[in-house]
Amino acid sequence: MITAKICGLSTPESLDAAIRGGASHVGFVFFPPSPRSLSRERAAQLAARVPGHVSRVGVFVDPDDALLEASIGAGQLGILQLHNTSPARAAAIGARTGLEIWAAVAVKTRPDLAAAATFGGAAARILYDAKTPPGATLPGGMGVRFDWSLLQGFRHPLPWTLSGGLDPHNVAEAVAITGAEMVDVSSGVESAPGIKDVTKIATFLARVREL
Repeated sequence: MITAKICGLSTPESLDAAIRGGASHVGFVFFPPSPRSLSRERAAQLAARVPGHVSRVGVFVDPDDALLEASIGAGQLGILQLHNTSPARAAAIGARTGLEIWAAVAVKTRPDLAAAATFGGAAARILYDAKTPPGATLPGGMGVRFDWSLLQGFRHPLPWTLSGGLDPHNVAEAVAITGAEMVDVSSGVESAPGIKDVTKIATFLARVREL
């Protein structure tokens, strides 16, 4: 069974669509440059709508302790997804919070995959995401995909999730090429940056269920 995380949710309607469609995880972004970033108040409102069988994931970019503390409480987070964060810092965050850590690894070429092994002991899961263009203000959520064939034959050091450029039209191909057992989508189910489309969410999750 393939599981799915819908990331960057910011409205009750889009959150409800993700839950209704069978998402195993929902992602709340806490990174102000992102059009999907949530205030503490909005995060609390959304978190209250999430049933117990769906995991709440907080998405951060090299966060400080103050941001983590405020966001974990507001979003009732159970998992922290860390971008641009060193293994040592990820391990420290995990030890301090007691929460499950997902480490994002940005991929463009095969050698980039080696970074996954550096998170052994620091993270419970690796999120393979596409490396964004130089100078980009966001580490992900830009609809960029990497060459999925890079994952073929790769010995994953940890459980992992496929992200980067997925949408309802290509998720089946992505899973077939990579063997992913979990997928993560954000911009691929949007009508504009930061604006989730409930129909696209439903279609994406329907495609995942078919797998």
